[in-house]
Amino acid sequence: MQQSHIVRKRGNDANIEYAPAKRSKTSYDLSPITPLAERLRPSTLSEFVGQSHLTRPDSLLMNAIRNDSLGSLIFWGPPGCGKTTLARLIAQETKSIFKELSATVVGINDVRLVFEEAKNAFRLTGRKTTLFLDEVHRFNKSQQDVFLPFVEQGHIQLIGATTENPSFKLTGALLSRCRVFTLDRLADDAIEEIIRNAIHRLTSKIDIDDESTLLSSPASFPETSDISDSRLTSSPSEISTPKSPLSASQQKDVPFPTFPHISYKVLRSIISLSTGDARCALSLLDLAKSAPLDVSESQLVEELRRSVSSSYDRSGDGRYDMISALHKSVRGSNVDAAMYWLARMLGAGEDPLYIARRMVVCASEDVGLADAQALPLAIAGLQACQMIGMPECRINLAHVVAYLAEAPKSTRSYEAYNRALAVAQTDMTLPVPLRIRNAPTHLMRDLGYAEGYRYNPDYTHPVYNEYMPSQLEGHLFMRKPDDLSGKLWDESALCEWETKVNGGQRWEGRKHTSSDVTVAP
Repeated sequence: MQQSHIVRKRGNDANIEYAPAKRSKTSYDLSPITPLAERLRPSTLSEFVGQSHLTRPDSLLMNAIRNDSLGSLIFWGPPGCGKTTLARLIAQETKSIFKELSATVVGINDVRLVFEEAKNAFRLTGRKTTLFLDEVHRFNKSQQDVFLPFVEQGHIQLIGATTENPSFKLTGALLSRCRVFTLDRLADDAIEEIIRNAIHRLTSKIDIDDESTLLSSPASFPETSDISDSRLTSSPSEISTPKSPLSASQQKDVPFPTFPHISYKVLRSIISLSTGDARCALSLLDLAKSAPLDVSESQLVEELRRSVSSSYDRSGDGRYDMISALHKSVRGSNVDAAMYWLARMLGAGEDPLYIARRMVVCASEDVGLADAQALPLAIAGLQACQMIGMPECRINLAHVVAYLAEAPKSTRSYEAYNRALAVAQTDMTLPVPLRIRNAPTHLMRDLGYAEGYRYNPDYTHPVYNEYMPSQLEGHLFMRKPDDLSGKLWDESALCEWETKVNGGQRWEGRKHTSSDVTVAP
């Protein structure tokens, strides 16, 4: 039953309330003004596609639902992976009152109102309220603190959905009160199944609409009735599919005879362009099915491709995942992988200066003392990006990335600093030895500053000065180039490299390996 302000759906054990912006749609509510992805949302868990690690019968989530011990949840996953749909379906399986809000259109005062209503409902009826809060990361950390007492006391079960990393966007206090479930990007097989299910439902809708038109229009009946009674009394599931414009032999070459212009190539293009986003896939399908039947396959594919923008988010986790992949590929001397990630980032519109700055860091952190030209080259690449800009500076970045990936690697200076930092932080008050202190005044010289210091260039031979605090005398932070102490020897990892990278040949460094290495368990 629909009302002007809210929709209530009552079942045996649930009282579910949806805000108008998130009104639930049944499988037959195919209003043309609603996006296809919203019209075709699954109505039961059995229709839900993907995320089997959460929806299979023996999963922790399903067991928690069956035992009525769901608690508060955070669904973390990319757009179009099923977070909202799964939350709605879970609501149908619980015994709580369900309400739904989106942090993009409501403020914290609206959430407080729901919390107070939930608290009163719990006192009066003993029933909890489940609040699905979409885009929960849009609330800042002080606003998220409002959730804490209600979630902790059990007056409300919060199901938050976010595309951002909860570790960075949600407070630790809120995370400690919720279980985080990760939803993965949908696989190509899952996207194909969603598309096929959608076309099946659209085809069934066309059948029903055609039959309704036939039965309701007087002009559709001939003057001498020759329509059998069985035709008039058949159920919608028994109504035959409308005739395809293709012949029987041609129908074998297309996946969907009702939409003959959606060929196998178009289907594969939709799957590829959606990049695991079910909402995007259904939007592309909506475009494709609306195209003229005589449109050429290549033209339709090209138009679909142009309708999709890059999903690269320069403020999201994907950016940091890709720069991490680029850095690790350079560190691992895999120049092909490094070039791929460089092309991915630049092709998606990444700021070349962001990449160039990381390569300057990489030149010292990973190449270091093994190649003294790495750092000057990386800095030159950064300056080239500043002066030239895109698209030409992509050539400079490719130059830098290739050089660093193929250069020998040494982390001696980086590791030496880390060892020194660990020791320095144990006592930051150790005094500087008097011999190496600065003595710009007579008073300082009278106090013994710089007394006994030997100026090294004055001597033809090495001389000793007390450079370290006496408590740290003898500490060694910088290792010798051939010092492998503390390094790992992992036979399984080496064999994998020899098989996948070295063409099955044994690594030539096996015979030169020091006995000081630590054997990995």
